[in-house]
Amino acid sequence: MLRGKVMASVFYEVSTRTMCSFAAAMQRLGGAVVNMTAESSSVMKGETLEDTVRVMASYADVIVMRHPQPGAIERAAKSSMKPVINAGDGTGEHPTQALLDVFTIREEIGTVNGLTITMVGDLKNGRTVHSLARLLTLYRVSLRYVAPDSLKMPKPVTDYVRSRGIPQEEYSSLEEALPDCDVLYVTRIQKERFETVEEYEQVSGHFIVTPQLMTKAKKKMVVMHPLPRIDEISTSFDTDPRAAYFRQAENGMYVRMALLALILGGI
Repeated sequence: MLRGKVMASVFYEVSTRTMCSFAAAMQRLGGAVVNMTAESSSVMKGETLEDTVRVMASYADVIVMRHPQPGAIERAAKSSMKPVINAGDGTGEHPTQALLDVFTIREEIGTVNGLTITMVGDLKNGRTVHSLARLLTLYRVSLRYVAPDSLKMPKPVTDYVRSRGIPQEEYSSLEEALPDCDVLYVTRIQKERFETVEEYEQVSGHFIVTPQLMTKAKKKMVVMHPLPRIDEISTSFDTDPRAAYFRQAENGMYVRMALLALILGGI
């Protein structure tokens, strides 16, 4: 479908699922991939983001980019004559993750409308939940947030959700939010976003999904996670049919195949 097309994978931050699923998606469609990381490029020599993008755009038909600074992908798009896909911009947004998340919810439950969706963990720094909360305002859902006081969902996100008429509530306890929840979306506490180990340790380990905890949840619901996980979901829960996070990761490749085909004229 995309034979002869080239995707430039430009990652200034480490990645497993996003980088590899985009590469697999492009290759499964018949296209080729050119890889660039900050550590292996002229970024180490001081090359600007804008110059890097201009050069990579000349080699490819589409650029997939991740960057640690919020807003960097928008800057890159202004410097590129080719389409630029946001693969995550620091603590900002991760739109393709939100697309695959909604796809996963539909695959697992059959619909998105009418669901209660609980997001738990680092909601302040977690770009996945920022994008997902915004995307879910297109549906009839109720949102719940469970996070340490210092890691609550940012006000711009909650303001946007409120402006769309979507009910949202904050909970201090996962046990309280869990019983009538349809989707439990777990995120890790992002150690790399803290200045000291002490600050990280103060907020980590508060919310952990275990088989014992999940006895309080509905039989028909799903647990999702953008991965990687550290200890916020016990590995002993992995065999539970409600554990959807590895199916979720696989869905990322299919959704990104569709996105690349749409952008590059394959469909």
